[in-house]
Formats: sequence, C-alpha cells, structure tokens
Amino acid sequence: MYKYEVIIYWSDEDQVFIAELPELPGCMAHGESQESALKNAQEAIQLWIDTANEFGEPVPVPKGRRLMLA
Repeated sequence: MYKYEVIIYWSDEDQVFIAELPELPGCMAHGESQESALKNAQEAIQLWIDTANEFGEPVPVPKGRRLMLA
C-alpha cells in the first residue's frame, strides 16, 4: 500500500465517494463506498507512477506526517 495522503469525500453531483491524492497532480479515483474509493485510489496511484516513469517525470516521495516539537 502506498503512503500518499488520500482525501475521500462524498460527491452529490456524481453520487459516489471521490478519492483525491493531492501529492500526485490529477490523480483521483471514485467508488460506491469509502473502501472501494480507497482501493481504486491505490490502483490509480500505481498507474500514475507507471506513467510518470514511462515519460521520465519525477515521482514525489510521500510526505507523511511530521512530528513538530517546540
């Protein structure tokens, strides 16, 4: 499983859950449940990475969460 941030929300317009991946421009997926949207997002990530590699484009490293100490 990839460790990119995934934002999942309900789309009234499309009547499906949308999964957006802000770290991978243009990478999105959808599904009838949150679980299926996440599963489809994992497939979309792989396709995004494969396409970037095919065209010699850089693949962002997942940012993940950082612990900030004061």
